[in-house]
Amino acid sequence: MIFDLFSSITPINFLYLLYGASFLFMGVSIATKDMKGSNLKLGESLWLLASFGFLHGAHAWLELGTWVEGRNLSYQQIFTIETVSAGVLILSFIFLLEFGFALIKVVHERWVHNFRAPIVVGLFFVWLSYLLNHGLVISMQFLKRADVGARYTFGFVGGLLTAYGLVVYAQNIKAMSSEVARSLNFAGITFLFYAFFAGIISSGYTMPLVPVPIELYRGGTAVGIIYFITRALNIFDIETRRKIEEQARLLVQAEKLSSLGRLAAGIAHEINNPLTNAYLGLQTLKRKLPSNDLFALIEAVEKSIERASHIAQELLQFSRAREVDFIPLDINHVITSSLTLLKHKLHHIVTHLELNTVPEIMGDPVKLEQVFINVILNAIEAMPEGGRLTVASLAENGVVEVKIRDTGHGIAEENLPRVFEPFFTTKEVGKGTGLGLSVSYGIVKQHHGEIEISSSPGKGTVVSIRIPTGERYAEHSYH
Repeated sequence: MIFDLFSSITPINFLYLLYGASFLFMGVSIATKDMKGSNLKLGESLWLLASFGFLHGAHAWLELGTWVEGRNLSYQQIFTIETVSAGVLILSFIFLLEFGFALIKVVHERWVHNFRAPIVVGLFFVWLSYLLNHGLVISMQFLKRADVGARYTFGFVGGLLTAYGLVVYAQNIKAMSSEVARSLNFAGITFLFYAFFAGIISSGYTMPLVPVPIELYRGGTAVGIIYFITRALNIFDIETRRKIEEQARLLVQAEKLSSLGRLAAGIAHEINNPLTNAYLGLQTLKRKLPSNDLFALIEAVEKSIERASHIAQELLQFSRAREVDFIPLDINHVITSSLTLLKHKLHHIVTHLELNTVPEIMGDPVKLEQVFINVILNAIEAMPEGGRLTVASLAENGVVEVKIRDTGHGIAEENLPRVFEPFFTTKEVGKGTGLGLSVSYGIVKQHHGEIEISSSPGKGTVVSIRIPTGERYAEHSYH
């Protein structure tokens, strides 16, 4: 029986068999890929592409089934299969269209927000008009027109948007993996060809330059799409590996901070006592001496003692890891109060706020204010001749994120992995202790949050601070 089935399959039928198998394989590859915990926007939308693959593969095999077994089926059975096949095809193209929108939204969110609905509605009306132009008599011809109209509208536009979306998204992850970005670019190019071969050119057409059926071109693009998409899925393995490496680095960092914290506490206490005594002694000496040149020398010594005392206080702050009772607060208020305290230092900086309405977080306003002051002071020092400081807040997936961006001199790539290390600084001797970001790192971790820095020399620095909202904080505390 099986051999009889295969003996009735023509070369075109065999192409449809492979065509459907390719898209089904793509769906399976995506569905079985472990993307749990991924932060990549691609992971959030790949289910749409998987749905397209499953449905489009099923459509090809339904069509193949009617061709191969048509003589053994009644008209009603064939009509039912063709009706299901047309519905599956249209639905598959809608998933493809939505996947394209989802990818483009990563870069052009406002464009997608403004034009997605008009495009979808417009395509629907064009498709419907195409059907109505030939009447509404439900027949095999009607189903054929529904198929062709769906290809001209949803299929063609969905393929174009997906092609563009893949190419645009490739640029977003190029820094993470140039090889995956290249695969996404090629997948985008292949989808562009698919948009024409499957969306514009009708089945059974023979191409003029290379006289082979269009089904062969469609099969080629299907194989190309699955090949490049499968290679691009490696991005999730790369992301997982980097997360493991980052966790290992953070563990080492935590051990360093713990050891240095205990050492810093002891040193700070030992330094503070004699400094206090010396300062009090100088104050007594100033009151007893007449106003003369010695005053200038004494004031210079006082400033040095104050500087040393300030360093000791930073060491103490660095060593403290006391637990606090967090309160519900609006992080935007903490940002504005931090900027108010630093107003006198921002006179030569253009400050731009992009503070959106965000949910409350559980936090210590004083400690978070210290974090923002440390980060903003670093930004100010990176722009000695002036520049632009942008502070933005937004909420997404139960996390409030604050981005602080400057247009300063930036940080060299080799120094980025060390910015949170205690006592690491690129400032001149006497102008920084290298504890500001270490203290900030510890405070953010106390809030179950994350702090990251990205920078390019000469182009500025972006500091991202992410803290869970009240509900997410409770989940972290519970666990």
